[in-house]
Amino acid sequence: MKFTCEKLILQNAIIISSRATIAKSPIPLLEGLLIEAKDDSIDIVGYDLKTGIVTKIQAEVEKPGGIVINARLFCEIIRKMPGQYITISVNSGYVANIKSEVSEFEILGFPTSDYPELPVVDEQDKIEIGGAILKKMISQTNFAVSDNESRPIHTGALFETGDGELTIVAVDGYRLALRREPMDNTNVPELSFVVPGAALTEVERIITDDDSLVNLTLGSKHIVFKVDDTVLISRRLEGEFLNYKNSVPVQSKYKITTDKDDFISAVERVSLIISDKMKSPVKCIFEDGIVKLFSASALGKASDECIIGGDGEGLEIGFNDKYLVEALKAAPADKITIELNSGVTPCVISPADDSNSFLYMILPVRLKAEGI
Repeated sequence: MKFTCEKLILQNAIIISSRATIAKSPIPLLEGLLIEAKDDSIDIVGYDLKTGIVTKIQAEVEKPGGIVINARLFCEIIRKMPGQYITISVNSGYVANIKSEVSEFEILGFPTSDYPELPVVDEQDKIEIGGAILKKMISQTNFAVSDNESRPIHTGALFETGDGELTIVAVDGYRLALRREPMDNTNVPELSFVVPGAALTEVERIITDDDSLVNLTLGSKHIVFKVDDTVLISRRLEGEFLNYKNSVPVQSKYKITTDKDDFISAVERVSLIISDKMKSPVKCIFEDGIVKLFSASALGKASDECIIGGDGEGLEIGFNDKYLVEALKAAPADKITIELNSGVTPCVISPADDSNSFLYMILPVRLKAEGI
């Protein structure tokens, strides 16, 4: 194998595909990138047996072929190379020669025949959505994906299509995040599937151009995201996802409106004395036109206020500060509605304009009898 290509293009492709490699593995090949040269392009593949990322770049290919090279070492070498162009050649003993201007490396690789094959996806359905929209939807829901492996289905986000809309839902047992956006193609069939949160994190990183279109190909066991010249293949998660429609309260006793940024600022201020070691809730008292916030820990006490619209009649409710701030920051609106029933039932955050573009639900933290 021998090819020449631009350093920056190669470096970016390595960084993207390396995210699907394993930093330390008993199987050395899983720490490596598969480099395949064919015709006038190079495929750079990372695969951790769960998620695979293939990035295609243009190159001058003198001799087709392939090799598997340690991802970390390969990335560092290319990053520190001095020139604009890189030439890589591989001999019959799988020694890769990497050269740019006066710099030259020789590193031992592995044959491509030993590298695990990416799964073949049996195409069943296809969806196309704008990259900018999908990127936002992932960032505004993926924080609520569970990391508890005892319920594997909730370590991913639910994708649903129907009525010309795409809905993404994530839950972790303490909160729920939902985002909904219309799709350009209103003829998309009704679909429901769950994508691992780790794979969605990589999809979000891959989408860099706001004008990109993302093509989703759904198979029986896998899903493929194609963004420009990069393809991500992930297994689908199987199981029964939470029936979120039945989990969200249908009616609320109190409907409060407020400026999102003002509320975030107040919560963040009273959270300054809360730490991971000294965890305590943020106590909110919703009164007429104002919400009072309190916190207390071994470091001291804090209090603050925020102007609201509506009257909570003195309702007291406690929240995990991190969960509350993450939901508020994810909400794509300046004005929000906070719906409450009691101090022990879920809080629902939605747009103040009554649209259905997002919904965040947070379970409260039970306050101690003596209060804060």
